[in-house]
Amino acid sequence: MHKVFLLAGTALGGVSVMIGAFGAHALRNALTVSGRMETFETAVRYQFYHALALVMLGLFLFRADAPALRPNLFSYAGYCFLAGIFVFSGSLYVLCLTNVRQWGAVTPFGGVFLIAGWVLWFWGVWQSER
Repeated sequence: MHKVFLLAGTALGGVSVMIGAFGAHALRNALTVSGRMETFETAVRYQFYHALALVMLGLFLFRADAPALRPNLFSYAGYCFLAGIFVFSGSLYVLCLTNVRQWGAVTPFGGVFLIAGWVLWFWGVWQSER
């Protein structure tokens, strides 16, 4: 499982840099006119933070003593981070590009996934025997 999270985290981290650069240069005028520059930056920032969290989780699982852990909790945490990135940041990207305000109603569901990922990771560490 650690390899999935390491690959996803590194790929999503790289993509967040590309999307951020694209927004800062190619989309700057459109985002400024629509008043969505801050929203776009929030989407990129949260994607990058949670890409790093996936990398950390993957490294944690790679180095951890598996019998002493509750691996399901950590797997669920990683999948929550993935879902959260796609739903939270994805809905904000769509909102910025289409200016369809209803996409803002989707964003909190992604936030719940991100929070759940952190709670599950915390709970997995708390429950570990080490």
